[in-house]
Amino acid sequence: MIKRYTLPEMGAVWTEENKFRSWLKVEIAASRALADLGVIPKKAFRVIEKKADFRLKRIEEIETKVDHDVIAFLTSVAEFVGPEAKYIHYGMTSSDVLDTSLALCMKESTVLIDKKIVTALARIKALAKKHKMTPTIGRTHGVFAEPTSLGLKFAMWYTELTRGRERFKAAAKEIAVGKISGAVGNFANLDPIVETKVCRELGLKAAPVSTQVVQRDRHASLLTAIALMASSLEKFATEIRNLQRSEIGELQEGFAKGQKGSSAMPHKKNPITAERVAGLSRVLRGNALTAMENIALWHERDITHSSVERVIIPDSCILIDYVLKKFIGVLERLIVNKKRMHDNIYMSGGLVFSQRLLLKLAGPAGSRETAYKLVQDNAMKAHEGKGRFIDMIKADRRITALLSDADIDDCFSLEYYLRNVDKIFKRVF
Repeated sequence: MIKRYTLPEMGAVWTEENKFRSWLKVEIAASRALADLGVIPKKAFRVIEKKADFRLKRIEEIETKVDHDVIAFLTSVAEFVGPEAKYIHYGMTSSDVLDTSLALCMKESTVLIDKKIVTALARIKALAKKHKMTPTIGRTHGVFAEPTSLGLKFAMWYTELTRGRERFKAAAKEIAVGKISGAVGNFANLDPIVETKVCRELGLKAAPVSTQVVQRDRHASLLTAIALMASSLEKFATEIRNLQRSEIGELQEGFAKGQKGSSAMPHKKNPITAERVAGLSRVLRGNALTAMENIALWHERDITHSSVERVIIPDSCILIDYVLKKFIGVLERLIVNKKRMHDNIYMSGGLVFSQRLLLKLAGPAGSRETAYKLVQDNAMKAHEGKGRFIDMIKADRRITALLSDADIDDCFSLEYYLRNVDKIFKRVF
């Protein structure tokens, strides 16, 4: 992943240095387990534990000749350890190291990601509670519908991201799995207790059954959970972008002092961070699809997944970490224009109160159809710009013969539309 989208802490997890350091942890843990079982000399293990190390440049140099990264790594380690290196990687295959160390890096990444999810949830919750009774217009099909609460929008985001976190945590648990089972997963040259010991030491679970690799449905599950979460964040960001449109103006990203919105137009304040959240979410969905394609390997293993995972797993972890950070920033600096929300509700003289008026009229009018026609006749005229809806209603003798002015005014009350918000909030928070 390019530096622009890589936060330092997450970036450090996916460096070449940390990758090989994770490989070394697996090898040392395996050597310890083998020494405990008496398979290799304990004296040899003590030397391995003390001396085992590597040099990145040396690994790169060796790999240009052998064209195999694990062999290059083991050769570099052996140069540090000396003769006792013959006991390193005993009975193991490359994927024992690769998949178990990958699980370590993914587990480390999921901890960092989850911290940001928790922060995002806290910010959304605070906005929901702050704006619980802030009236705004609800829209369906992009068109004014009825008044609602801005806090309810945020409460909905909160519940959706909470579901996303639950999926993510389940997937994080699912990928925290290692394997030390040998070339085809049958423990021909290793006792299964070695795998148990290694995974326990590294804070992983042992895969109940494996081939040469840990099965890739686990990895696809994590990347899918990440993609779903990103899709939700895109949804939230898209709502902010829409409500920042000049003709709407209800929400706005914060705009820092000295920030410039356009190279050509000095007046511009663009929702660039929300747009970035939306754009990068597309990459994460693509990675999830690719992870699913990695599931179907030939027989006990091929390496069609290997080159792909070098890109999609680090990139997905790095990107969702970045996207969450940016979205949190949007929430922290979000500008809410209550006046614009109020003005939009009463645009065209309160057209958005039509259902309330319909319900009030249905009884006195004798039928819902009659009431609907009375309300719609005036609503269409208001749409055509022939006057304010509430004025037309009060001037329509067909309606005033059935409803008093007080009854009509009651239909245009915002409080009515917020009367059950507390009950909804009690179900959420």
